[in-house]
Amino acid sequence: MNARVAPSEAPASASTLDRPAAPQSIDERVRATVQELEATPLRTRFVEQGSFLYLDCFFPPDVTARLAELARQLVPAVNRNYLPGHKQGGSVSRHAIDRLAPDIAELYRSRALIGWLEAITGDTLLPSPEDDPHAYALYYYTREGDHIGWHYDTSYYDGRRYTLLIGVIDDSSCRLDYELHTRTAGATPVSGSIQYPPGAIVLFDGDTLRHRITPSKAGEMRVSLTFEYVTDARMRPWRRFVSNMKDAIAYFGFRQVFRFRSGSGKDDA
Repeated sequence: MNARVAPSEAPASASTLDRPAAPQSIDERVRATVQELEATPLRTRFVEQGSFLYLDCFFPPDVTARLAELARQLVPAVNRNYLPGHKQGGSVSRHAIDRLAPDIAELYRSRALIGWLEAITGDTLLPSPEDDPHAYALYYYTREGDHIGWHYDTSYYDGRRYTLLIGVIDDSSCRLDYELHTRTAGATPVSGSIQYPPGAIVLFDGDTLRHRITPSKAGEMRVSLTFEYVTDARMRPWRRFVSNMKDAIAYFGFRQVFRFRSGSGKDDA
């Protein structure tokens, strides 16, 4: 007489054993990360530092590795630019990213990420408009002397614009130098300098942090990813013109900026 196997003891079918676990979405990976971070003390630090926060480890290794892989794949799409005395380097705009690396766009729109950023900033955040090439972009420092001088991430929108810097690749000696409280009435500016590694983040109000990236040396490579979120997506015509010209000259080239502004949707970079 054959022994009966209780249902709870029955062996799993081959199809069940061989079936891989469903991969987590980017939003799920970010949600798992932010759940481990207590937002209240980070919000306090952000405010005390004049709308600035640095975390040397934020994104998990698999997400960071994927970003680095995409950054290397996008090297042929880099637009090089040079402004004497201020800036030298390469950029890939959100328009090229949308076409060639949609995983980055998915990360930018992660509700878990945006919700965490809102908890830290205390603001309701909106994605930058679809025609804004800076909404999410990659910045490459791959030649000797690549750098950007002291500046603010000036918002041309009617509301505030928050910048999230994400470390992607850093085989370089470049540093992010910054000054806190430069526009805080009665406060003494505080200087700092960091070399944020892959997976690290820097969050700040673009109009309040004075910062620069120091020059790279021969043979080095540094790539950072920038996300921009706004509190009001409206922009006045004159400010739009200034923003467009800055983006075209200093970052992405005229074809990238104005072909998308005109609604053609074609990427000629």
